[in-house]
Amino acid sequence: MTVRSIIDAKGHDVLTIVPETPLREAARLLGEHRIGAIVVVDAMRRVVGILSERDVVRVVGLDGPARLDDPVEQVMTRKVVTCSGNDTVQEIMGTMTAGRFRHIPVVENARLVGIISIGDVVKHRVAEMERESHALREYILTA
Repeated sequence: MTVRSIIDAKGHDVLTIVPETPLREAARLLGEHRIGAIVVVDAMRRVVGILSERDVVRVVGLDGPARLDDPVEQVMTRKVVTCSGNDTVQEIMGTMTAGRFRHIPVVENARLVGIISIGDVVKHRVAEMERESHALREYILTA
């Protein structure tokens, strides 16, 4: 199973912001949309960073609420690990585990086309295990 199959099922919509967005606005969007990360893109929809709720908590916790007026580009993670639609779910699980990532942007032709979260991966794996279990039960019952 590939990443493309997951994002095709869940949708390609990704909430994005630009680097100049104030951290306060980004934090509001994270809370309002109940998401854990927001992708930072340039005018060509190329990924230039990612801002997670962890990033917000870290900077505000260390430096105080005055940092909420800073632009996201001062806080975001710049070295973003991305994947393509052709990557397998197994590969993404390994990447997420090794890097301790909860969100990975999906990029095709250098442009953002989706995002995959650890929740998406777990949901996919649970469904896959249920299908296998059902198939085994059917096999046993008909043998």
